Amino acid sequence: MAEGSRERWADTGFATRAIHAGQDPEPRTGAVAVPVFQTSTFAQPAVGEHLGWDYARSGNPTRDALEESLASLEGGRHGFAFASGSAAQDAVVRTLSPGDHVLIAPDVYGGTYRQFRRVHQPWGLAFDPVDLADLDAVVAAWRPDTRMLWIETPTNPLLNVFDIAALSEIAHERDARVVVDNTFATPYLQNPLDLGADAVVHSTTKYLGGHSDVVGGGVVTDDDVLAERVRFLQNSLGAVPGPWDVYLVLRGIKTLALRMDRHCDNAQACVEVLRGHDAVTEVLYPGVAGHPGHEVATSQMRDFGGMVSFRVGDEALARRICASFEVFTLGESLGAVESLVEHPGAMTHMSVAGSPLEVPGDLIRLSVGVEDVDDLTEDLRQALAKGTASTRDL
Repeated sequence: MAEGSRERWADTGFATRAIHAGQDPEPRTGAVAVPVFQTSTFAQPAVGEHLGWDYARSGNPTRDALEESLASLEGGRHGFAFASGSAAQDAVVRTLSPGDHVLIAPDVYGGTYRQFRRVHQPWGLAFDPVDLADLDAVVAAWRPDTRMLWIETPTNPLLNVFDIAALSEIAHERDARVVVDNTFATPYLQNPLDLGADAVVHSTTKYLGGHSDVVGGGVVTDDDVLAERVRFLQNSLGAVPGPWDVYLVLRGIKTLALRMDRHCDNAQACVEVLRGHDAVTEVLYPGVAGHPGHEVATSQMRDFGGMVSFRVGDEALARRICASFEVFTLGESLGAVESLVEHPGAMTHMSVAGSPLEVPGDLIRLSVGVEDVDDLTEDLRQALAKGTASTRDL
């Protein structure tokens, strides 16, 4: 990471850093966009000497730019880019040792639970879900071998919110690290390192990339020891992104601030439609005053994000509503410019079916995009009407 460039932009605003940190004009040509260094190896001036890069798995100038950008946006010293969010998570968890114990939220992303249950647990890691909103429950679940607290806030797909500062205090008193999956909030809305977390992970596939055209992940930390280990694992395991994927994430980051403002505004408009509809039994959105995590979200987030979940009381009805949208696209993933709708129980969270983390069958998740808000709210109304009309016809 180019320390000089990071320090240069350290005191500027978020949108300025998103455009410039790590992305200074290329010195040889003056190119204002970071070049795609599509190379696997680098010429070396002498045996045992290189110009900063020797082999692309270990480092690449395009990747360096993204890693510096991620670190700048999250306010950390060390940034790492990975081939996916799952790969980023895996690297952080692998800094632990067999026999260690991890506490996770009871409704983490299905892929996170799958990785802990089917990859890390057979390797020798123990983990337990616990309600992270209940600090007494967290303390009660703590074990002498607990070494990490894995926080996802807001959670996927139930949009639960957890107090990062309070949980970090509990963990640090017990000599454990705190990792926060910040994918839903993004660094524009929430900065876990400032709240006491030791590391932040992202699926850069989502809001950071923002255009449904790339898969990637990232890790940011201020912990020098943790950074050294993550860097070793990044190089040794090789789950690194190619330079073109890195370029796409960098391009997405430049408009993150603009997009997140629109995502949040559009989500709030959709929430108002849902709250006024008879078929909707519950709206899950931290911006709603009655949400159990509303006060915490207000204190640690700048806005409430573009993800909205809601329940309709019946799984068959939920599936019909999901199939009735015209502007929202039925599909997995989230955080891009186009609006998406999905049925978590049958799509992104099938891996937790039958487990303590199983999600309700009547749950629908919206990733609210940046289209014209009137088109989104009208589409939401007609999908609800069509779905419920089908119910009456049965």
